[in-house]
Formats: sequence, structure tokens, C-alpha cells
Amino acid sequence: MRGRRRPDEVAVDTGARHVPVLLTEVLQALALQPGGRYLDGTFGAGGYARALLEAAPGATLLGLDRDPTAIAGGADLVAEMAGRLTLSQARFGELAEEARRFQMAPLDGVVLDIGVSSMQIDQAERGFSFRFDGPLDMRMGREGQSAADILNETEEGLLANIFYHYGEERRSRAVARAVVEARRKEPLTTTKQLADLVAGIVRTEPGGAHPATRVFQALRIAVNDELGELVKALHAAEAVLKPGGRLVVVTFHSLEDRIVKQFMAARSGRSPAGSRHAPVVAIAEPTFSLVSKGAVAPTEAEMRLNPRARSAKLRAAERLTTAARAAEPDLVALAEVPDPQPRRRP
Repeated sequence: MRGRRRPDEVAVDTGARHVPVLLTEVLQALALQPGGRYLDGTFGAGGYARALLEAAPGATLLGLDRDPTAIAGGADLVAEMAGRLTLSQARFGELAEEARRFQMAPLDGVVLDIGVSSMQIDQAERGFSFRFDGPLDMRMGREGQSAADILNETEEGLLANIFYHYGEERRSRAVARAVVEARRKEPLTTTKQLADLVAGIVRTEPGGAHPATRVFQALRIAVNDELGELVKALHAAEAVLKPGGRLVVVTFHSLEDRIVKQFMAARSGRSPAGSRHAPVVAIAEPTFSLVSKGAVAPTEAEMRLNPRARSAKLRAAERLTTAARAAEPDLVALAEVPDPQPRRRP
């Protein structure tokens, strides 16, 4: 997959084939086996897929992407790999069903590169970026509710919660109130409309990110249920990885990383110690062991060559023989926007 970047960053075309973020570290964490079976849940432009298949002789890989453009764009790589690469248009939360459908389970490894891809941001008509004036779409799979639908149809309290919980926007209530006032006059339909509206409310430090960055992130996550899909994908990987198989996840912001970190901690048997006020709770038998202590970050050299890598974090775990468990309720809750609290009467 091509490297990820934040919506306010501009791509520079060097003319060279793009190298995915943390590529060397991803391949090392996967502990590739010749003839192994792998799944790339976020195929994108095929960067990880190509590197994996070139590094592991005889390995086969199933690549998933919910974006039909990515699947169509991978046709040449499918032909080049001569039967070793299969692509399917599907969400990564569906990876267990897809692995079984294509008779790839059990898997030796699963890799996920979470977030929006550079090629999606670069297409103005997709509506992911405020660098271009385009329709407020943001749908990775080109189906379901668009960003414009959410902005124009969601009640103010829930809209504020979306901006706060998915974008960590401190002025979420003010932005939601401004959106509701603006849509009374005319629907919000373009990226420029929204970016200009937010810029009139949110202040940023000189040299900081565009004031609409967090609101655009929140809308994109809400439109595509990105955190919900991530929670599903982590549990799905547990269900289809063989003992010794590796789960490798690259994230680009704290919301994603928090979910991955908590999943791997819970599944590896790591939990907070008890106290007088919170007694120790029985811990289920681990289903994973951690490959490295803490997250792996890009090297200084990689960040110099590719500033888009600066926020990336890699976490990896190895599957044990213990049977897969039910979903972690706390993780499911982390992926959801809470309902707005009723307003108190004076």
C-alpha cells in the first residue's frame, strides 16, 4: 500500500516507485515463510503486497480493499505474480470470511495499514482533502452515507460527538453548532464550504495543521466506520491465523493505535494489576504473544526521506494455540461514538 499522509500534507512526485511506510519493519515482523499464506487487508497500491511476495518465495497473498479503484489498479500486479496474488473488493473487517472463501485459511500472516491512502487524497472528486475543492464524499467503498449526508442530516449533539471522539476536536460543539446554522440556509456539499466554515471557528498556531484537519478526519472515520472495521479485523485475524502466524498493524493516529494496543494487551494476558479498590480479575488464557515491547516507530532516516511516516506506529503479535475468543466489549466501545447527553434544563 502507498504511504499514508495527513490531509493537509502535499505529495511530492519524485518519479520513483513509492515505498510504503515501515516496509522493512513490516516484513521483519511478519517473519515470512517460503510458501506461506498471507493476507493484506488494506491493499491500496500494492506496496506491501509486492514486497512480501518478492521476499517470500512461493508465498501466496490475498489482498483486500473496499475501494474498487484500488482493486482495478492491482490488475497488472496480479498478472505479474502469476497466480500468487488474489484480490477481492471487501472491507478488512471481513478478512476471516474472505480468507475462508478463497481457501487461504489458516494464514501465516495478516498485515493492516490503517487509514486513507495517498491516491484517495489526491483525487479531488473523492472529497477526502480540503486541498482540493470537491464534493463532500469520503466513501472509500463508494457506497452508503457520504460526508455530506452526515453533515446535513445528523442532529447537533451527535455531530459534536463525532468531531470530538473521532477527530479529537476541542471546539467540537462550536463547529457542530455552526454546521447546523449553515445548513439551514443551504446544504453543505463541498470540501471548500466545510473547510472555510471550520477555519472561521478553529484557531491554529502558525505553521500548524489546517484548522479543518481534525473535522475532516472525524468525518472520514464516521463515513467509513474505520474504527469499527479495525476492531472487527483484529478479532477476525485471531480467528484465521495459524499458531505461529503473525498479526502486523501500522497505524497513523492515536485513536487507531489505542485500539490495537489494547487488543494486543488483552489477548497477550497483560492487564493492570489489582489494588484495594480494584481487585485482580481473572485473566483469560492468552491467544497472542507480543513480538516487540511497545510500538515500533520509523527511523530518523525514513522520516527525513518521507515526512508522512512521522506519525506511524507498528505493533505485532504472534498467534498462540489457544482458541479464539469473543470480541472485547471495551474495544467495541472505543470504536463507537457515544450518544449525546440530554441537555439540562435551567
